[in-house]
Amino acid sequence: MSECPHTAELPRPEPEPREETCPECLSAGSHPVQLRLCLVCGQVGCCESSPYQHATQHFKDTGHAVMRSFEPGERWRWCFVDGSIV
Repeated sequence: MSECPHTAELPRPEPEPREETCPECLSAGSHPVQLRLCLVCGQVGCCESSPYQHATQHFKDTGHAVMRSFEPGERWRWCFVDGSIV
């Protein structure tokens, strides 16, 4: 696990999730493989293993760099800019 400058930019406390699953997957009739929570705004998106990769698209659209796993029992965080667990 590494430190990155993007974690210092995160709001405290962590934002509440906007939804319980990926809304874009629901709209498309797809099932997300795993979920990610944006630690800047609370958007929930599907992971890279999902057909549509909405978490990555959220980063590309907004520049919100750090997300964490939104799976039960998991708390790891990923920085899209640094390409590493932080």
